[in-house]
Formats: sequence, structure tokens, C-alpha cells
Amino acid sequence: MEPINTALSQWDGNKELQKRLDQAKQSLLKNSYITQFLDEHPGVTDDMLTTGMTKLYEYKKERDHCDHCPGLNRCPNLMQGYQPELYIERKNLELRYHACSLKVQHEKQKQEQDLIRSLYIPKDVLSASFNQLDADTDRMEASKAALHFAMNANPGEDGMGLYFYGKFGVGKTYLMGAIANELKERNIETFIIYTPDFFREMRQSIGDGTFQEKLDAVKKAKVLILDDIGAETTSSWTRDDVLGAILQHRMLEKLPTLFTSNYDYDELENHLSYSDKGGTEELKAMRIMERIKHYTKVITVKGENRRG
Repeated sequence: MEPINTALSQWDGNKELQKRLDQAKQSLLKNSYITQFLDEHPGVTDDMLTTGMTKLYEYKKERDHCDHCPGLNRCPNLMQGYQPELYIERKNLELRYHACSLKVQHEKQKQEQDLIRSLYIPKDVLSASFNQLDADTDRMEASKAALHFAMNANPGEDGMGLYFYGKFGVGKTYLMGAIANELKERNIETFIIYTPDFFREMRQSIGDGTFQEKLDAVKKAKVLILDDIGAETTSSWTRDDVLGAILQHRMLEKLPTLFTSNYDYDELENHLSYSDKGGTEELKAMRIMERIKHYTKVITVKGENRRG
């Protein structure tokens, strides 16, 4: 079947329409994406351009949307979260769509959250930002340390993390949320995990066969934040086979791990030394703490309880 724009151009007395079609064609050919495509495909003929006008227009419009991206949820493209690709098939211009970086990231996060239920960013820190932090002198040291880490983190090259210690409600998790959001802008994958839930989930995952998959995902995250470590019920298994395995891998691969806790180093070591088998296991707790101490900078987060 003859393309509609070609058929219309052949009607008697339709010179004005032909003029408009030519103008639209010339306008499209000035688009930077289309000129780049033509430079890469010198074999494209004028007939191919004429019959492919509709595809060219769709391609230009969708790429313009991507250049002024309003975010994945407000994506105006025909296929939300997908970018068009122009290609040639049987001497015709055709379009196909690929997931954009935001869509890929969203799907990856969804898969991770489906896998690990304790992987989360609480609602109150979803929009946490360093720009929103007040000039609170009590938290100034922690805020500076958090910002410095967020701006300079280099997973794989520098495995140094942070250990935020302070009372309940002083804003430790909020600062971690600000770090995670800043790292997201730098395209650095960050896991924030509520430690007590994570250890419970790992124990349950033995029964459903997902233990190793979950463990590997956490071990390999570019940046890992273990929120509220020390609030969990201690067992030899979670300490040695879960936490120990995670920290050992991350230490070797120079992947930063950050912690928040109500315990300082010594108190956390004492907490980790208790065994569900009875008695204490100071040596094993000491080994865990050596990994934490050597690869974190401890920061005391001061201030009043902001939740009370």
C-alpha cells in the first residue's frame, strides 16, 4: 500500500500540502539525533526518508521527551520508561524501544526488594537531603562526615565506611538516607538494611532456598548500610555465617559498609560475644569487630530525640 504522505502529495492542486510535507521533512532532518543517525547510515535514500516520515517524527518526539525527562512516573513516552532506537530493516526506517536507565534501575530495585524484604528506605528518609539538614551544632560532625562520604565514595577502590553511634532518635538513619540519595545521583548502588529484620529474614530463607542468593546480593552491593546493628537477637550463626561472611567479602573487595547503632564499638563487641549456645564467645566477636573498626570511622551523633 502506498504511504499516505506520498499519495497525498500526488493529488492535483495539492501543492500547499506538498510544501508543508517538505518543510516538516527538512525540519526533522535538522534534528541532532536524526542527523547523527544519517551520518552513521550514509546509505539512507530520500525515498526511505519520505516513506519513514512518521517514524522519524515519533523518534524525534520521544527523544525530546527523554532530553527533558520528568522522571519515570511521569514519563510521557508511548511506552513509559522506554527510549526509541531508529534502525533500518529491508530498506525501511523502523523503530524499536529499549528500557531507559531509570527503568532499568527501577526494575533492578524492585527485584532486590522482592528478594530482600528488609531492604528498605523508610518513608521519612525517602527524600532525605543534605540541603534539608538544619545547622544543628550537635550533628555538625556527623553531617560533615556523611556529606564527605557521599561525595567521595569510591567502591572497589576505597572500602572505608562510617559507624554512626548515638542514642535513639538523634537522626542517624536520616543521615544515612541522605547519603543513599546522594549516591543514587552518582549512580552508585546502595542497600539500606534494617539489621534485626534482615537477620530474621536470613534465617527464614534457609527454608525457602533463597539464603545464598540474598547473601550474595548484600555482599556485593556497592555500598551497604546496616541500620541499627546491635538491636538484633544475637546468635552464633547470624554473627559468623551471615555478618562475618558479608564483612569478609566486602573487606576483600574494598566495598564500603556503613553502620548505625545505639552501641559504641566496645558495647557492640560485648553484644556480639553472647552466644545462643550459652556463655560468651569473645574471640569470635573480636574478629567481627576488627573488621568493623578497621574499615569504618566512628562518629558520635549527638542531639535530642527527634521522634519523641
